[in-house]
Amino acid sequence: MQEQALRTLIEDVREGRLARRAFVQRMLALGLTAPMAGQMLMHAGIAQAQAPSGYKPTKRGGGGALKLLWWQGATLLNPHFATGTKDQEGARIFYEPLAAWNADGDLVPILAAEIPSVQNGGLSKDGMSVTWKLKRGATWHDGKPFTADDCVFNWEYASHPDTAAVTVGTYKDCKVEKIDSHTVKVTFKKPTPFWADPFVGTRGMLIPKHLFADFIGAKSRDAPANLKPVGTGPYKFVDFKPGDMVRGAINTSYHFDNRPFFDTIEMKGGGDAVSAARAVIQTGEFDYAWNMQVEDEILKRLEAGGRGKVTITPGGNIEFIVLNMADPWTEVDGERAHPKSRHPIMSDQAVRQALNLLVDRGAVQEFIYGRTGVATANFLNNPERFRSKTMKWEFNVDKASAVLEAAGWKKGNDGIREKGGKKLKLVFQTSINAPRQKTQAIIKQAAQKAGVDLELKAITSSVYFSSDVGNPDTYTKFFCDVEMYTTTMTQPDAELFMNQFVSWEFSTKENKWQGRNIARWKNDEYDKAFRAAENELDPVKRAALFIRMNDLICSDPVVIPVVYRPRVAAVASKLYAPLSGWDNDLWNLKDWFREA
Repeated sequence: MQEQALRTLIEDVREGRLARRAFVQRMLALGLTAPMAGQMLMHAGIAQAQAPSGYKPTKRGGGGALKLLWWQGATLLNPHFATGTKDQEGARIFYEPLAAWNADGDLVPILAAEIPSVQNGGLSKDGMSVTWKLKRGATWHDGKPFTADDCVFNWEYASHPDTAAVTVGTYKDCKVEKIDSHTVKVTFKKPTPFWADPFVGTRGMLIPKHLFADFIGAKSRDAPANLKPVGTGPYKFVDFKPGDMVRGAINTSYHFDNRPFFDTIEMKGGGDAVSAARAVIQTGEFDYAWNMQVEDEILKRLEAGGRGKVTITPGGNIEFIVLNMADPWTEVDGERAHPKSRHPIMSDQAVRQALNLLVDRGAVQEFIYGRTGVATANFLNNPERFRSKTMKWEFNVDKASAVLEAAGWKKGNDGIREKGGKKLKLVFQTSINAPRQKTQAIIKQAAQKAGVDLELKAITSSVYFSSDVGNPDTYTKFFCDVEMYTTTMTQPDAELFMNQFVSWEFSTKENKWQGRNIARWKNDEYDKAFRAAENELDPVKRAALFIRMNDLICSDPVVIPVVYRPRVAAVASKLYAPLSGWDNDLWNLKDWFREA
């Protein structure tokens, strides 16, 4: 095979255009073995940790301690309140969904007995319902049986408006009914092409009815089990110090035979991404570190002589800048950034267009992210069928200046533009993280040349991504003009990912800032396209609707995509950690294993 063609295929895997399985199949067709194909990806830095040769678990336990490093520590352990990835991951140690997404974007059963399909009678042809058969013999950590009643309760709990669950969008427009003790039926109001949302993946983790039934609705935050989870997962709860440490011990009654391998698990929080990378790759103090948002040159140096490696898993995550359409500096009805308000500067589309031209994505990729971040003009990058081919990014300070000048923003004696008595001064916040501060600096330098004054603000990650309703610096409150972070795509479908900009998802005080539309942006065409996509059974037409939504938010713009970020993790050399770009890192924790 020609070298250039092979490079193209490997790049397609890295950017998510080609699944790993499809790459291996192409190599097999050319006469290579599967291990040889895997080695090609490993050398390219994008292979998943593979199962040790002949790995077949023969007993439960005996593996000692599994030490994980999440440099943004979990702050709560109820999956229905998990606004950030760190909290979703902490909860996933103990709680499980009916099914999860593997690396190829396929559903695999966890608490379900099988994956519903038209063939097995679980999935209706009209897209109006799905019937789940539950696994028998699964129990909660306190010995109570897991049954259909728990599934029905989770629907009632999450869909109750006073619960203020972040998962409300998944459950509010469907009905869940018990067929028998181990069968539930989910009925949708309209034909629903993406039926694998309730009870699936990140938003499908199930909590026990018998411990949460008295805390539905307004009392939801008072449940003791919010901080002391009782789940069905491979590990039982031992201890939790918010922002610092989560501890678990082996579930000796786990419903999968001969699993898990490790006797205990620790998820350590705090620190930063660079020190986390060193603690796994260089010193071997930890077995695994999540979210290696570290300059690629540092990662390469650590790998050169270390005790671990970097794995890069294709997915749909995006590092992006969001522009506040509400006024964060003035209270309306006692609330800052109220959706009824209009941002005094950002409501001018010329300002938004100029900011889009002032982001040097090429420099961010070349000098900061390297193989771990690809410059992009799209918010929605993967799977490939959802990727827009029309959006292009451009870095042009002169053009940005001309756009502002034409809109009446004139430079003053201090070099800062103003219009109508308002200075073009904006507060730009993100979390404390070296790549993000360097990205901020690159943008600030370009903005200054164009007459835009950006005040840079960096917030400790444990605060920025916390679910603390009393903290003004969380990203969901967005009490500033511009902010930057990564939003994760936890399903190989665009529906949940793109509901971040629908008008019924505004983040407000009323919903405890659990709404996903942090920008408080409203666009009737976007809303209409989203509603149509929710019920469009033709996959080609449905993909076209999501592409249109991407183009609306990126051309308006309300978001400025910076780099597409595949999942990057630090993994000890002998650790087998099956990862997926379409679910939590800990989606398949039961199968993690360490070679002798």
